[in-house]
Order: sequence, then structure tokens, then C-alpha cells
Amino acid sequence: MTIVHPSSEIRFSTTPGGFQEKQPGRVCSSGDANPVLRTARDVFENTNLVRLNERGIAAAAKYILDRIQSESYSPRSWRTHPLHIVPHESPSWDDPATKNCLDWIFVISSLNFSFWSEREGCPDRYGVEWREGWDFGQTTVHTGYWSLVAAIDRALDENIHVTDPAFYSSTTLCPDSLFEHIFRPAARCSEGIPLLRERIAILREVGRILCNDFGGSFQGFCSEFLSRYEGRGTALQFARMVVETFPPFRDEVMFQNQRVHFWKRAQILTAEIWAAFYPLSPALPHLLFPQGPVISQLTMFSDYRVPQILHHLQILEYSPSLVKSLEEYRNLPVGSKEEVGIRAASIVAVERLREEMVYLQAVDQIFQRKVEISSVLIDFYLWDLAKRIEKGEDSVTGICITKMLPAHRTRGIWY
Repeated sequence: MTIVHPSSEIRFSTTPGGFQEKQPGRVCSSGDANPVLRTARDVFENTNLVRLNERGIAAAAKYILDRIQSESYSPRSWRTHPLHIVPHESPSWDDPATKNCLDWIFVISSLNFSFWSEREGCPDRYGVEWREGWDFGQTTVHTGYWSLVAAIDRALDENIHVTDPAFYSSTTLCPDSLFEHIFRPAARCSEGIPLLRERIAILREVGRILCNDFGGSFQGFCSEFLSRYEGRGTALQFARMVVETFPPFRDEVMFQNQRVHFWKRAQILTAEIWAAFYPLSPALPHLLFPQGPVISQLTMFSDYRVPQILHHLQILEYSPSLVKSLEEYRNLPVGSKEEVGIRAASIVAVERLREEMVYLQAVDQIFQRKVEISSVLIDFYLWDLAKRIEKGEDSVTGICITKMLPAHRTRGIWY
């Protein structure tokens, strides 16, 4: 069997300053069915603010693969997060826990955006005080993305039906004042959750769609997906159906006269369901994707946290002007060259990283335990790693890294 190194399809020449100046040619050859990867590649090839570092990719691929294997990290690791609501093992479609989990994931994914704080690093930034997890009695203040999860969990704990579309779509059952209570900050905090009004408007809209068209639950939407594709639908088809059905998930921007598809929340919604219901045994069918999810068709979820760790690992290299903007905490407008360039480059970078990791597993005898590598799994791992580093609970050693820059600041509903 002949194995071709994935980087052999990419032509680079080294320029002064360590950047990789791309020569004419394709960056990635797989996954063209996903418009996210296709349009991200086009943006990457036509902007000059972010570059891939092939040496960094090679080192990081080996490092991440080793850690994924040594930590037995897998899609089922999703179930180990203490704030997650998880379905039963071997779940059935009629199991109430299945509906509860699907509705919970949908609400979280609908609101999964814009958690960076103007008070970053300060104890009075926005946070939510609740238990450390469903199985814990001790409370803590959750910040960032986990503040959203804690707020939803706390509301459910208070018997507020915040994951029921009929409830959160109704201004009578769930007035804006109740949303303010649900997302109330901890006593020590001097700021509230960003974009609260936008979050309320999104829940109203997606809740009405579920009530009007899918029987009042996200499980109804999933049932329609199974029916439409006769149980053979893929993860990409599911994400596309989400984008087509729910306008607040339509994460797209016009850039240089081209529509660029990012679909961050639509893809992460799909991936969270894939992980939450990932069967205990490979021999068992997935509840939503019984014929196999073809999860490799999805890209990473282009946000602000994963690009930060990609740069830290020297997978991405930023131009001096972009580094200066990040260090000065400048806001990058939605659709700007800097913002679109960072998001697009992150998608291309993780795809390259995936190709390198797949290649390593095929040729390096060190990696005895084979792991199904996807951009989704890499994203999950990198995001978890970035959060651990942020808390001082982890660090990257044994490979060359660069200092952790501030995450790019773009305030909006898409990520």
C-alpha cells in the first residue's frame, strides 16, 4: 500500500519572517461536499493575514494524537462533562430522557455564542453560580461558555421549563423578565450575559418554528430528518437541514462578492447530538444516524477559542498587524478581512491537522490504538485543552509553542 503524505498536495515556499507563502494549488482535497470547507479554502487562498505552519502542524499532530490516545479521548468523552444532560445508554426514541437531552442540546446550541468578556481575567466578569455539576452539591461560579450551560441547568433545577419550545417561545409563559432571572449573574459579577436581547429573540423564533412545524420539540425535527432521509441521512445533511429551517443558525457572510458559509452552531449542534448518543459499542447503531453519521464531512466549529489554541500550538501564524490588533484587544467587525480570515484559516488548519493525524496513525507504529480522527473530535479536544490552559490546569510541553494571544473579539450571534 502506498501512503502519500497529505502535505505533498500543498506547495509552499518559505519567506522571510517564517510565514509560508502559498503558491498556486489546492489546500485541501477532501470534503468538497461541505460548503463550509470549500468557501473557507477560497477565503484562505485570497487573504494574507493568516498562514499555516507546516512544521507546527506536524509537531502538533503527533502531540495531540498522543494525548488523545493516552487520555482515551473519544466522542463519548462528551458524556463526562459534569454539566451535560446525557441520555440513557442504549436509548430508545420513546425514552423521555432522549427528548429531554435533545431539547437541552438544541437550546444550548441556539445560544452558544459570544462569551468573551470586557472584564476578561477579572473575578467580576459575567458568571453564573450553580453546582459544580448535576452530581455535585458544592457550588461554584461558571464563566464563559459554561455560564450558559450552568444558567440553563440552574433554571431546570428551579423547575423552570427553559428547554420546552412551547414555554420559551411564549411571552406569556416566559416573559423577558423571566429570561433576565434565568441568566442572572453571580453576586460578585459587575456585568450581565452579553447580547441578552438577541438570545431572547433567537429562542422566541426557533421555539415558534418547532411548535408550528415539528410538534413542539426538537425531537420532532429529528424525527422529520429520519423520515426525510429514510434513516440514511448524514451529519452534513442534518446540519444543512438545520441551517435551512432555522434562520438564527444561518452563519454566513458576504466576503469579496462571495457567500462564505461557516455554520458554526449548526455543525456543533449536529456534533453534540452525535457525541451525546454515541453508542457504547461500535456494533450498535446511532439513534439519529443509524447508517453512520459520516461525521468526517463536518469541519471544526469556527469560533474564537479554537483559533487561539491553534496559534498557541504554532499551527496558525498571524501577520504582525493582526497580532498587534489582538494584543490591543481591538474589536474585529463581523465580515471584516481579519475576522473572516481567522475563521476561514482555522477551518483549513484543522482539516490539515486531521490529514496529518490520519497519516501518522497509518505509518507510525507508536500509535497502536487506532482512533477515528475527525475535525469534530479535534475541535472538541482543542477546545477542552484551551479551557484547561485558561484555568491553569494544563499546559503544552515537548513541542514549540508561542505565547497565548488574546482571543479575537467580535461581538455577534454567530459564535
